[in-house]
Formats: sequence, C-alpha cells, structure tokens
Amino acid sequence: MSSALYDLIGLAAGVCFILALKGLSHPKTARRGNLIGALGATIATLVVFVYVTPPRDGSAAHSLPLHNFGWILGAIAVGLIIGVPAARKVQMTQMPQLVALFNGVGGGAAALVAIVEYLNLGSDATTAEVIFTVFTVVVGCVSFSGSIITFMKLQELMTTRPVVFPGGRFVIAVTLAAVLGASGWVVTALGTTPLLVLAALSLLFGILFVLPVGGADVPIVISLLNAFTGLTVAASGYVLNSTLLIIAGTLVGASGTILTRLMADAMGRSLFGTLFGAFTAKPQDLAAAGEERPVRSGSPDDVAILLNYARRVVIVPGFGLAVAQAQHTVRELADLMLSKGIDVAYGIHPVAGRMPGHMNVLLAEANVPYDQLAEMDEVNPTFGQTDVAIVIGANDVVNPAAKTTPGCPIYGMPILEVSNASNVIFLKRSMRPGFAGIENELLYDPKTMLLFGDAKASLTKVVSALKAL
Repeated sequence: MSSALYDLIGLAAGVCFILALKGLSHPKTARRGNLIGALGATIATLVVFVYVTPPRDGSAAHSLPLHNFGWILGAIAVGLIIGVPAARKVQMTQMPQLVALFNGVGGGAAALVAIVEYLNLGSDATTAEVIFTVFTVVVGCVSFSGSIITFMKLQELMTTRPVVFPGGRFVIAVTLAAVLGASGWVVTALGTTPLLVLAALSLLFGILFVLPVGGADVPIVISLLNAFTGLTVAASGYVLNSTLLIIAGTLVGASGTILTRLMADAMGRSLFGTLFGAFTAKPQDLAAAGEERPVRSGSPDDVAILLNYARRVVIVPGFGLAVAQAQHTVRELADLMLSKGIDVAYGIHPVAGRMPGHMNVLLAEANVPYDQLAEMDEVNPTFGQTDVAIVIGANDVVNPAAKTTPGCPIYGMPILEVSNASNVIFLKRSMRPGFAGIENELLYDPKTMLLFGDAKASLTKVVSALKAL
C-alpha cells in the first residue's frame, strides 16, 4: 500500500472519529455515533497490517515490513477475550469503573509504546522526538496510576473521601519537581535509567494527584484523566510519525478538556479547588449517626396516595436507581402518572451518578422520552410549583449542605433544589450518607417522607398501589 493511500484511509478513519463525537453529543444519535467510532477504530487497526512503514531516511528501497505478526495477533486475541465479555456483562452501575480502567490502560499503553520507541531509536532520536517521548511517558503514567485510584474509589475498594496527610501539599510539590527534573535528565543524558526513573516518579505523582479528590468530584477527575490520555496518544503519534494517532489523540484531549471545564462549572468550583480543595477544607463532624435522629418514613401506599392527588411530580434519579436497576420501573410509574393527567418531569443533575451523563444513559435504556428530561437550570425554577419531588438514590446532588455548610466537600456545588417542592419522597436503602460522605439535612425535613428498601421493589409496590386508586 502506498503512503498516499494509507494517509487517505487514515483520514477516513479520522472523519469517523469526528462524526462519532458529533453523534455522542445527543442521546438520540449516541448509538449511531458509537458505531461510527467503532468503524473508524476498526479501519485504523486493519490498515496497519497492509501498510509498509518507510524507513526514517525516507528511502523506499528499504521499507520496513510488519514484524512480530504472531505476537500482534495474540495480543489482539487476548484483548478480545478480556474486552468483549467485560463490555457485555458489566452492569450500568459499574460502567464508570470500566471507563476509568479503560482510560488508564490507554494512557499506560501510550507510555509503554513511547518507551519502546525511545529505546529503538537510541542515539538517532531527535531532540523533538525525545521531548515528545518524555511528555508521553509523564502524562501517560499519571493517567494510568491516577485512573487506578479513581477505579478503587468508585469500586469502594478504598475510602471515597479525600485522602490527605500532614505535609501532603509539600510532598505533591516535591514529587512534581522531581518529575520535571527527571524529564530534563532524560532529554540531556539519554538512556534507559533516566527514562525508567521518570516513569516511576510519574506513576507516584498520578497516585498523589488523585488521592485528595473526594468521591463527589471523581467524575471530574475521570474526564481530566481522559483528556490526559488523549494528549499522550497525540504525542506518541508524533513520535511514531502517525497522523491518525495525532488526530485521534487531539480529538480525545480536546473533548476531554472541554468536558472537564463544563463539569467543574457544574460543580461550582475551579478545577484547582476540585483537585486540592481537601487540603484547605474544614473537618466535618460526621460522628452523629443518622439513625439517632427522627425521620418520617412511609409505606408504598402512603406514597401512592400522595402521588394520586399531585398535579406536578419531578423525579430525581441518582446512583441508587442504577444500583437497583429500577429505570424500567420508574418509567412505568411515570407513564402511569401521565395517564392520570399528572405533569411529570425528570430532574437531571450534570454530575448525578458516577460519571457525566450517567443518568441520561440509564433512562435512555428504559426508553424514557428525551423531552421529559430537564437539566438542572431548567428544572430548579419549577420546584416551587412542584407538588411531589421523588428522589431515587440521589443524595449529594440534592444536599442543602452545598449552600449552607461552608467547608464541606460539596460546598458551592449547584444542586437540584428539591427542598422547594411541597413534598419530598426519598427512596433509600438506609440512612448511609452519599458518596461525598456527609449527612443530608433534607432527610430530616418535616415534609420529607422516606421510603426504605430496594428502589426497584419499592417502586413496583408504589405502581401497584397507584393502579388500585
């Protein structure tokens, strides 16, 4: 295959990636966009097997054929064996963890490729190639180790609260300085030892970078690390002289950066405050257990009666809805209320769940009409005219502490103002705090009724009771 034809095919794959991002910008076209992106990735993978890489000196007489064909096919087979079952069997509640892992693997792979290419080039590497290699190793390793920490937080294999320790900011600053120093060492000295030291320090910095982030802010960090991975892929594309990698990496890096900015704005804080705010946050008194304070609980029949006489109901979904896999049941409840002439809307917070768009994807799975979904800025002014707000598994995104408690992990974050509704129905398994680890005073509001139990089972009983009225 000629170089011109290879570039044209690479351009076609790049166009597929652009169209995929365009499709993913709206729930109605997201599935098609995902398929177009998969097509582009398939084209980009297959074309490598028929393209003969030209040598670095530009002479066509000594073109370099593809080596290690068996190893490559074996690696693809291993990836398919692991990736396909994981993608098919993963629960919606575990999708953010899977995204974090895949993102980390991408960053780590880019770093490994850059290291191998650096070792192959040796003294023939230009200064620009060495600089891009250093950048890829640093950012790729940070993305890899940081993504592992986000996975552990999301999977609750470690505490979801910010992890801070005495002198933490100093340790992070020293580690960053060491990374920069090792980067200069690699550029000036050239050699395997400086590069491995740089990789190890970068992995350490990735861990320290994510540890101070609290659970409620993890979605922002996932988006930021995704942008990091895109940048590493683009940089490795320069090292490998691959225009396609540069296009794909730039798209991921740019979209991830934009999403990170939007997520930070939705949380009502700066990116720096999101990453390092835990070092200046005031300690919270979480000793008082929720069970020791009086709450008003109800039965499915109580909820059904309240809904039957409502004129407007806003449903606020959260991670608990995903855990219970209750999206189809809540759709059934909404359809039943609509048949009774009740105005129904879904209030969607941009960071509800464990990743951006988590609730949109979940409700789309149940074929909830997109025009029933209301974003935070759209639904908040209507809560004052809402008879009943049904909060299903959400906690931090409706917690008044974001407005009333300076120093708490979510202070300053815009929330869904469900406390303005005439009545609040809170579906929870227990009085356990939300992912941010702080108490929700809304649970103790006299107009709040708690319906304890699995969300799907509770909603099924509410549907049956409402049908009987």
